[in-house]
Amino acid sequence: QVQLVESGGGLVQPGGSLRLSCAASGTILSINNGGWYRQAPGKQREFVARITGSGSTSYADSVKGRFTISRDNAKKTVYLQMNNLKPEDTAVYYCNSYPPNYNWGQGTQVTVSS
Repeated sequence: QVQLVESGGGLVQPGGSLRLSCAASGTILSINNGGWYRQAPGKQREFVARITGSGSTSYADSVKGRFTISRDNAKKTVYLQMNNLKPEDTAVYYCNSYPPNYNWGQGTQVTVSS
């Protein structure tokens, strides 16, 4: 059973940066599409970014130009570099495959506030 563990969240001021990591217990994220998602309070979970096995990426319009998804197949880890963070980026961030096929992890809280 694949387990997903997200880390790297925290409290940051507007304009700041964070790097999230997603470690998978299985090999699935090393060969399939990997994705990041987020859920803000009172809202549905939404797509943020994805990366294919070959390294192609795509992003939600709201984060394009600010966030970068990457992967390290040897470490079975997917990353999300978040720059120029805005208060509206505040959410719990989750990783999964794209589309999501596995049980969700606990996520990592990102709070952008002055």
